[in-house]
Amino acid sequence: MTEFQAEQIENLRRQGVGYRSIGTIVGLSRDIVRNYCKSKGLDGYANDLTVNMQERMSQGKACWCCGKEIEQPHTGRRRKFCTEKCRRDWWAAHPEAGRHSEAASYHLTCAYCGKAFISYGNRTRKYCSHHCYIRDRFWREEDGREPYVSPAVK
Repeated sequence: MTEFQAEQIENLRRQGVGYRSIGTIVGLSRDIVRNYCKSKGLDGYANDLTVNMQERMSQGKACWCCGKEIEQPHTGRRRKFCTEKCRRDWWAAHPEAGRHSEAASYHLTCAYCGKAFISYGNRTRKYCSHHCYIRDRFWREEDGREPYVSPAVK
């Protein structure tokens, strides 16, 4: 068994996938997968394992994203993620988990495309995306509009 296969087995097992399914995905027999999982403490029913992993995550013993073990620092803030990549991936997948104030959300209209968008913490924003900013600022002549004049020049 290679290190890559071992890592795949651990990741899939933490997600609650069964031994036979993991064996098919990784290309090993069910018994090899089961024995490896037993040696790493990942044995038992998949549903029980999932509940156990959620409990370990809430206690700060496992990464919120991948479920790997986390070594907590002795002082300072407790870690929730094993790596910076896991932190970014988790927050990208769970934007609703952030604590956003309704007072800091501004409902605006894009100056280029006219689409309504929400800007958090910036009431002076003009564009819904970088693409709209570039089109409005640098593609005016191609779009048949008058050239851009900087507000500082007026």
